[in-house]
Amino acid sequence: MIADRVRAIWCRELQRDDISDDDDFFALGGQSVVMVRIQGALIEELGAEVPMDQLFLNPTVASVSAHIESLSAVSK
Repeated sequence: MIADRVRAIWCRELQRDDISDDDDFFALGGQSVVMVRIQGALIEELGAEVPMDQLFLNPTVASVSAHIESLSAVSK
């Protein structure tokens, strides 16, 4: 499931193990440097190129996962 993989990336990059699907990236202490690392991990580990503006617009695991799933649907 994409959300599980996105959550694992967030947990690793934010150095937390208690992130839920609806936790806000910024409320968790996320900042631009961490966001860039997450963006790179999404490309490397999921093959999903998520532009920085979409990461700002989708600040939860659930919303980023939905965005990635929509990219997959478009490419099929």
